[in-house]
Amino acid sequence: MTTAIHPTKTESALEAERCLRMYRRMLMIRLFEENVNDLYTRALMPGLAHLYIGEEAIAVGVCEALTQDDYITSTHRGHGHCVAKGAALDRMFAELLGKEAGYCKGKGGSMHIADPDTGNLGANAIVGGSAGIATGAAFAAKRLGNGRVCVCFFGEGALGQGVLYEVMNMAALWKLPVIYLCENNMYNEYTHYSETTAGDILTRAAGFGLPGEAIDGQDVRAVYAAAKKFIDRARAGEGPAFLLANTYRFFGHHVGDVSRDYYRAKQEEQTWKSQRDPIQLFSTYLVAQNLADQARFDEIYAEVKAEVDRAVQFAVAAPYPSADKVDQDVYA
Repeated sequence: MTTAIHPTKTESALEAERCLRMYRRMLMIRLFEENVNDLYTRALMPGLAHLYIGEEAIAVGVCEALTQDDYITSTHRGHGHCVAKGAALDRMFAELLGKEAGYCKGKGGSMHIADPDTGNLGANAIVGGSAGIATGAAFAAKRLGNGRVCVCFFGEGALGQGVLYEVMNMAALWKLPVIYLCENNMYNEYTHYSETTAGDILTRAAGFGLPGEAIDGQDVRAVYAAAKKFIDRARAGEGPAFLLANTYRFFGHHVGDVSRDYYRAKQEEQTWKSQRDPIQLFSTYLVAQNLADQARFDEIYAEVKAEVDRAVQFAVAAPYPSADKVDQDVYA
């Protein structure tokens, strides 16, 4: 009896697979968010949502470097993190529409989606509110010796929250496997971060002895490379790190923030959209490397659009929770 020997994939083949996987996931986030905006404008979605359009490369690049068992914590602008970590689109849309099939049975909404099965410990409506959760998860991972790493996503507005520095101090002292990742999209709601954040951001982490790096948040390959380096380091027991991903949200602070002339110029938005779109930048790279062509992009778009459309249809048709469940799973 002979045993068949299957050749292992070359590094170049694995890189090609990874690139196309990341492109698909970035596109999925983009189409998901465009549908969120559509549902809001059609008055099908109660409440508001904070779109991640323009920042897709960060969530995808980071989560590509994580395993499913690894943890993330998210923010009020958290749909991209959820999708990148593997959440089901139909359950996400259902949650946004307040339907019982949603991740929180329709009671959490946009800013409270969590999916423990994929290591997503939840979005958080409180600025900087997930920093303690992420650090606690990293503490548990170290005590249990399970090899897991946690990435804590937060915006530059959280740099004004004391809890962030308290947990960074503990993480450094105890060499916890956690990566603090600041998504600097330049605006704390309606105020440029330069008016709220003094000094150099990276030196704040350096003050605790955390290694840090600033990266182009529009370049998914740069994000992946930096994230993998620090994630591997944390998994090896070498402690926490800090990543500063410079990026830009293409639309308003939330879906209702339509007219933004009073706090940022239209030309600034147009420049970022036309020259710094992470999906367009990556597709240009893929073509240049002969990893994809327009026909492949069209095929991926059709597949992703069909998946997103099915998820929207499911959520719209899904039932709301019954009135007798109003006090279930509610703790405050």
